[in-house]
This record gives sequence, structure tokens and C-alpha cells, in this order.
Amino acid sequence: MEKFGLYGRFLVHKDDRDELSSILLEAAEAMGHVDGCEIYQVSVSHEEPQAVYVYEVWKDEAAHQASLTLDATQTLIRRAKPLITGMERINTLQTLGGKGLSTT
Repeated sequence: MEKFGLYGRFLVHKDDRDELSSILLEAAEAMGHVDGCEIYQVSVSHEEPQAVYVYEVWKDEAAHQASLTLDATQTLIRRAKPLITGMERINTLQTLGGKGLSTT
């Protein structure tokens, strides 16, 4: 079964990367309790001190859209928004499977 995946990059001022990373890690923790979220990974790169990457895999696109309406998600978005100077959806993916993903 194909799943819905997203790979994105958030840009911030260099001094705000740790704060945004912390907020996004809170989101990852919150997504651990959301039906349909299989992976929510937050990463940074030494070569890009103003970027934070997020890789997500969902049961389907509807599960992802539903997560955006949750109160916890909206609160985290409100906290993160003032820090973000730019966003890029690198790609929307059809995730086929692999280690760490359910087969259902």
C-alpha cells in the first residue's frame, strides 16, 4: 500500500534554528499519538545553519490533512510561525515501504 510522504525545509535566522528544531521535535512527539502518522523526522545540516528539514510519512494524505486541524498542531504552528523566514516543500512522495513503516 502506498503512503503519503512529505519532505520539506524550513528556513530561519541562524540564531533561531535550535528553537524551531525544539518546536518541531515537540510536534514529532505529538504525532506519536496521532493515528496515521508513521514517521515525523526532524533534521539539521552543518552546511545549512539556517535550515531545518522535516520528513513525514502518513497512512494517506487525509490523515496528514486531519493532523493539521488538531489543537496541538495549531498551537505548535503559532509558536513556530514567527521564527520561519521561508518554507520549501522539497517533494511530495508516494512512500512504498521500508524499515520502520507498517505494511498496512
